[in-house]
Amino acid sequence: MEEQVMQLEFLGTGASVPARFRNVTSIALRLLDELNSVWLFDVGEGTQIQMLSSSIRPRKIDKIFITHLHGDHIFGLPGLLASRSFQGGDDTMTIYGPKGIKRFVETSLQVSQTHLTYPLAFVEIDPVGGVVFEDDKMTVTAKPLDHKILSFGYRIDEHDMVGELQVDKLKALNVPAGPQYGQLKNGNDITLADGTLIKSADVIGPAKKGRSVVILGDTRKTDEAAELAEGADVLVHESTYGKGEGKKARNHYHATSLQAAEIAEKAHVGRLFLTHISARYAGKSASALAYQARTIFENTRVVNDFDVFEIPYGEQTNSKPIKIDHVIEDQEG
Repeated sequence: MEEQVMQLEFLGTGASVPARFRNVTSIALRLLDELNSVWLFDVGEGTQIQMLSSSIRPRKIDKIFITHLHGDHIFGLPGLLASRSFQGGDDTMTIYGPKGIKRFVETSLQVSQTHLTYPLAFVEIDPVGGVVFEDDKMTVTAKPLDHKILSFGYRIDEHDMVGELQVDKLKALNVPAGPQYGQLKNGNDITLADGTLIKSADVIGPAKKGRSVVILGDTRKTDEAAELAEGADVLVHESTYGKGEGKKARNHYHATSLQAAEIAEKAHVGRLFLTHISARYAGKSASALAYQARTIFENTRVVNDFDVFEIPYGEQTNSKPIKIDHVIEDQEG
């Protein structure tokens, strides 16, 4: 079975306002092998500019998940939607988010007399959350967090995959190569010409467990985050504040690096990415946020703009971001 590559690319990792080295929030989940698409989580101001330094093709984006309606998470949305019309996007774009996201987008497009070449669909999520998308490969669940306004975390669960067909067993059982292999792979038992019954379950290897990624919006430390992230391979958690700033974080409805690590530890996740970094933390001071968190949860990394991480099957490691060749010419559509 060919390994399917799932990747997270961080287009913006800053908090509140654009900074010199960090743009405001936007995260891309690359599902090119699985679904031939890219999903965005939040679209802060300037996200489409960030894409010019990325290999992401705007026409591949067909789903956008908005965590909450603060400007640093949505102000890039109208521009990106408009540009997609000029960059070859013609498939329906579905936007998920709290109530109000539909009005924001439609008003922005109407006032600016922007006409899209593709349909828009909206899913405004019930405040209590729940499953917001599901197909035969993925399920996305939303859960409310603890912020000044309604803010969601999203959990993306890849469905478990059917195990590999054990060809050596089939040969030993004298099953001729051909259509019967496909029947067995699809879970159907077969009967050979000599009357031998071959059960699919006997010649299919163990299922491969799907991967789980949790991406949170802005939030205080909350049990809801741990519940949403339980057992996930990867948790993306905000880290607006650092050690010793717990009171300030609570007053401003945000979290510290230590609090994010406590959530990761409690939820038994595989790996923790810290994002939504204040401009007060730059260079070595940003790295210090990771060092603080690692005293509680070792497998932690502070992410930077344009970092790309592969999400492998099985155990997660604290590997460095990977380099992806830019495809600037493809951005022209």
